[in-house]
Amino acid sequence: MKKKFSPSSDASISIFERLESEVRGYIRSFPVLFDRGVGTTLIAADGREYLDFFAGAGALNYGHNNPAFKKPVLDYIERDGIVHGLDLATSAKKAFIEAFERYILKPRGLNYKLQFTGPTGTNAVEAALKLARIVTGRSNIVAFANSFHGVSAGALSATGNKKYRSAAGYPLAHVTSLPYDGYLGPSVDTLDYFEKLLNDPSSGLDKPAAVILEAVQGEGGIYPASFQWLQRLRDLTKRHEILMIIDDIQAGVGRTGRFFSFEAAEIVPDIVTLSKSLSAIGTPMSLVLLKPELDVWSPGAHSGTFRGNNLAFIAARAALETYWADSKFEEEIGRKSAILAEELNLIIDDFPNLGLSVRGRGLMYGLVFQKHHSLPVQISREALRRGLVIETCG
Repeated sequence: MKKKFSPSSDASISIFERLESEVRGYIRSFPVLFDRGVGTTLIAADGREYLDFFAGAGALNYGHNNPAFKKPVLDYIERDGIVHGLDLATSAKKAFIEAFERYILKPRGLNYKLQFTGPTGTNAVEAALKLARIVTGRSNIVAFANSFHGVSAGALSATGNKKYRSAAGYPLAHVTSLPYDGYLGPSVDTLDYFEKLLNDPSSGLDKPAAVILEAVQGEGGIYPASFQWLQRLRDLTKRHEILMIIDDIQAGVGRTGRFFSFEAAEIVPDIVTLSKSLSAIGTPMSLVLLKPELDVWSPGAHSGTFRGNNLAFIAARAALETYWADSKFEEEIGRKSAILAEELNLIIDDFPNLGLSVRGRGLMYGLVFQKHHSLPVQISREALRRGLVIETCG
């Protein structure tokens, strides 16, 4: 009989093993009872401090309990501000929309309408896929190898990872998976294949409603698409009247250097999904940006009880005003990105026999192990023992 994995013998977390579902995941990698978070530090119930490189799987780009957001949230609660608002008009939501237009949309010349979906990133993806199908009248979606878009039914259909897909319990359909940039090696432009399929009426590819992709794949293994590849894909989708959806749930909000991961490629997607660090302080919030001509929803056609998290609106507005009112934050990301890349390459130099390489953009980087596939997990566990929380992917 296979021995059940136990995350820890520590009595302080044994109740999770005894009563919480086997579906729990991150607690197995980090079997610690965490109690507080301040900036880049997680503090366990026993007082031990951990440097947090995990950052809530990309939901805490600004750190834990950033005082720039915490005080406005506490003040809002203290004055009995509306917390749950569905899609009602609230002062918190109004202030966020105004700030998003002022600090994000207008400076970038972007013309999007805002759709507030249920609070998870996967719900934003579901909305984007539904909308693309409604607008075009087509059912097929093109996604890419190593992609991750969520684990609800529609989003899971566009996700590549076998572990997640096998948990669906039924066949996943209406999505065609194609090779991402670099999937067939650096000398192959994978869009040659996509273009051939689109141009050949006998290819068997049903014309897609949309392509959905991450400009920098996260869960799949930190794969940044080249700017040239993204530009060519944008051109292909325009010529064939296919919508482009950029899933910026993990790679957005500054993670790759700019607010949006696609900015540096100088492309404008038709639809963008945002979540994770958008709320700034870790409260649930998701958003779909859509070109105005695509807003064909009938009222309530994509709904959700918690699509109006006003505490998230308060923190998100404060983040925009604090970090995105000028270029200083982006410049600091660029400076730290150079430091990170240099330090990771020094690790490669220190261990030449491991065949390591580096992939990433901005502050979204990975140290790649082409050999020794079990080593990253061992490193993560040893790092935790030494007081560093860092995760694996790919």
